[in-house]
Amino acid sequence: MTKTLSALAAASVIWTAPALAQPADPLTRPIQPAYAARWLAPQAPARVFGNTYYVGFGGLSLALIDTGAGLMLVDGGVPQGVAQVEANIRKLGFRVQDIRYILSTESHWDHSSGIAALARGSGAMAIASASGAEALRLGRSDPEDPQAEDLERFPAVGRVRAVRDGETIRLGNATVRAVMTPGHSPGSTSWTWKSCEAGQCRNVVFAASLNPISSDHFHYTRHPRRGDLTTGFRAGMRKLAALPCDVLITAHPDHSGFDAKLKAAEAGRAPNPFVDPGACRAYSAKYEALLDKRIAGEKSEK
Repeated sequence: MTKTLSALAAASVIWTAPALAQPADPLTRPIQPAYAARWLAPQAPARVFGNTYYVGFGGLSLALIDTGAGLMLVDGGVPQGVAQVEANIRKLGFRVQDIRYILSTESHWDHSSGIAALARGSGAMAIASASGAEALRLGRSDPEDPQAEDLERFPAVGRVRAVRDGETIRLGNATVRAVMTPGHSPGSTSWTWKSCEAGQCRNVVFAASLNPISSDHFHYTRHPRRGDLTTGFRAGMRKLAALPCDVLITAHPDHSGFDAKLKAAEAGRAPNPFVDPGACRAYSAKYEALLDKRIAGEKSEK
């Protein structure tokens, strides 16, 4: 072989075609990854009680209900967390494809922006309040939202059903009731159901956020179009406090001490640390006190 042929042969061995860039998946493209990282500490999935499981993160809650005829998932987290949520579901022995409904608490990107990807992977229908359903379809939070100026857009969801206050979603052996708790967002929705094990049933509540925070120029006491929003906000808090509530999961676990309960469960603490009949009342009281503080602050600005 000549030197020229040898050189060509060597070149043919080491030369490879440039890799083609793969298009990013628009449904799992990260949203504010540096900011969202505060919520996404890995968390082992856990059985909470009966057919209710935790499949979320250290700072962001998602719950799974095994109805015997398919799964219900509460909330969707963020796009960059979808793979971990799906992995948590599989670790529990369930199939992502068996999710039939995804119940939404609020149309903020930290709780809703993963729904589109999870619905695509499962074929599930998303269910939310009327305001929340419209936001999911559009891929943006309600313009009337207290945090509207600061909220990110998110992937729109194709199949969405709106529910009214008190309406129930039935699947298999589970009946889940929507409880409207507006304030943190216009369409904030909490969800409640019964879970049973060893002949004992408990009332489970997955509560939407009650935190009265907002963008800088928003006022709960003097909304330019809707007037004073605090009466409705307070009514939702008290409605939540009055629910039969043995087990409380909050949209962010640290808002109610659920993060500490997860750690206690991992340590094998007995009796079941998730069972806490006073949790809904304590959660509501904590944030009603913050609402009172917020109202006093707004009045002092006049």
